[in-house]
Amino acid sequence: MRKSLLYGVTLLLIIALLATFSFSCKKQEEKKIEYPTKAVTIICPWAAGGGTDALARFMADAFSKKFGQPFVVVNKTGGGGATGHTAGALAPADGYTLTLVTLEIATVRSMGMGDVNVDNFDFIIQLNQDSSAVIVKADAPWKNLNELLEDIKKNPGKFSFSGSGAGTIWDLSRIGMLNTAGIPVDSVKWIPTTGAAPSITELLGGHVDVITCSLPEAKSQIDAGLLKALAIMADERDPRFPDVPTLKELGINWSSGTWRGIAVPRGTPKEIIDIIYNAALEVANSDEFKNFMNQRGFGIKIRGPEEFEEFARKEEERWKEIIKLGGYAQ
Repeated sequence: MRKSLLYGVTLLLIIALLATFSFSCKKQEEKKIEYPTKAVTIICPWAAGGGTDALARFMADAFSKKFGQPFVVVNKTGGGGATGHTAGALAPADGYTLTLVTLEIATVRSMGMGDVNVDNFDFIIQLNQDSSAVIVKADAPWKNLNELLEDIKKNPGKFSFSGSGAGTIWDLSRIGMLNTAGIPVDSVKWIPTTGAAPSITELLGGHVDVITCSLPEAKSQIDAGLLKALAIMADERDPRFPDVPTLKELGINWSSGTWRGIAVPRGTPKEIIDIIYNAALEVANSDEFKNFMNQRGFGIKIRGPEEFEEFARKEEERWKEIIKLGGYAQ
């Protein structure tokens, strides 16, 4: 009888201890994934007022409403995106510093502009992708891209291109297109500017012959009949510009463009990454986000953590070769 009683008491004690341990573990787990409990910084590697800044501020506002904590955009500009991406990579890996990463995280190191690359980040979600296009004045003599390329072949050094700074995505897009078409990349001159807007001004003024930038950036001038797009460097036609053919349709197997998404320093706890991803995905599926992107002319492209990182790594390898072709490799 005593043995049975002792056994029963022991069993009850074990059950109680296990229950206490389980409850304690559960509590610790709940405490571990509590996020956010204070203000969160979103680093934007580009200047206030630009497209990347606008997207960063939209996401910051949406996150602030969802989490009940301030999400504050901080613009850290310079070095062709290197300054902001470096600041984001070197921040504590605790989820309280996000970076609105752009394509330049895949080119900064190869360009010799900084020592950060894809390895420095855990990628959470891609939100945007915009293809480059080939744009000329409405009264330019070329009816299509193939006519332009033939003219370049016959007259190396005669024509000038622009779109942004030297070694930026619109310049690299131009290099990749010419190379894929079998044309030496130095057959045309690249005239650097500070962005697509001043490049459009140069084109309209007759100071350059061609620009490569996204179609939305030149939409108002195209709609006004001042410019015309000869082709887009995309896998498929842009439904907003259905009459503009892709390079692939014209026999040139090349696509290129810029992209944006959210990343955190490498080593950020997975639980926090999951929380941010789920919140960002909910925002990306909202009508408010879709309306914002459409109004800005941004292409929507959603990739989750694993797919986004895989895409970024492929981009890094791909652009290394193009950067070498352009003579920008360090």
